[in-house]
Formats: sequence, structure tokens, C-alpha cells
Amino acid sequence: MYEVLTASLSVSLLHAAIPNHWLPIVAIGKKNGWSAAKAVRITILAGSAHALSTILIGLALSVLGWKMSEWIDIFSSVAAPVLLIGLGLVFIWRHYYHRHFHLHAPVRENLGERELIAALALAMFLSPCLEIGAFFLMAGTHGATVALTLSAFYYVTTVAGMAVWVWLVWHGLRLSNWHLLEHNAGIISGLILILAGIWKLFVH
Repeated sequence: MYEVLTASLSVSLLHAAIPNHWLPIVAIGKKNGWSAAKAVRITILAGSAHALSTILIGLALSVLGWKMSEWIDIFSSVAAPVLLIGLGLVFIWRHYYHRHFHLHAPVRENLGERELIAALALAMFLSPCLEIGAFFLMAGTHGATVALTLSAFYYVTTVAGMAVWVWLVWHGLRLSNWHLLEHNAGIISGLILILAGIWKLFVH
């Protein structure tokens, strides 16, 4: 259980740090003369929409994991860890065919402010984090409490992380390796999935 939560927390922190999740909000906010506080509020709204769609998919996968562990005795001890390893390999493979982790739908900047904010939230809602789904599937084999705990961890980490990055960048923080992080996020996530699967399969 703990290895699933720890690994999912690592992916969530990585996910929140990827610039294409929050850098467009900084750019749009600067262009429209928003205050830092307003940009952070809108980031929290958009990040909540993004986290909500991910959690909804994740909870459905948790139910699937729970059902499969009932039907197949070896699912939680063998099949689920092997699935984590397999998905990790898939995400690493995807890295060489997709430039970034995933990109959100484009948002037109010539909308009215309310429409612009709604479009940002909708774009984020329609681009859930699929990488975390594997951990929800695994969490389901441990019961509803673990799945709900994972949901809470993911929501807080993602939304708070995005808000913190917007605040820091708004006040002048500059990092030279953003593109490197974004470009390699798929590999990092894949390695986390593989390590979590190996730990579950051979250690715990």
C-alpha cells in the first residue's frame, strides 16, 4: 500500500511541475493584466478541473482493480505489479514518439475574461493525467480507503503544486531546465511505474 502511495505522490509532484500545465496561465495572465493572486486563483480553478477528471477516471480504475482482485487471487500480488511495469515501459516507449508528457488543448486568448477562464478549465478537464491511472488501479486492490487517500494526495499535490509554480514564476523565478524536465517527464514517470511494480512484485 505504502509503495503505491509513495510512487503516486512522486508522479503527482512531477506532474504539477511540468510547465505546460501552468505556464500558459502565467502568459495569459500577464497579457491581461491579472494580479498574482488572481492568476493563482484561476490556476487553482483550472488545476481542480484537471485533477477532477483524473480522479474520476482513477476511481473507475480503482473499482476495476478491486473487482479483479476478487475474481483473480493473484491479481494484487502478481498481475497488478506486472501491469505497472508494463505501463512504465509503454510510457518510456511513448517518449520517443511524443515530444512532451501531454499537451493541453489550445485556448484562444481573444475571448472575454469569463469565457477565457472557462476555456482554460475545460481544456484542463479534458486532458487528465493518464500516468497516475495505473496507481489508482493498484490502489483499488487495497480497498476504498487507499483509493480515496490517493485521490486526496493527487488533488492537493497537483493543485497546490501548480499554484506554487505560478506564484514563483510570477514573481520572477527563472529555471533553465524546464524544457528538459518537460521533455523527459514521460521517461521519469515510466521509471517510477516500473520501480513501484518491481518493489510490489519482489520486495513487498
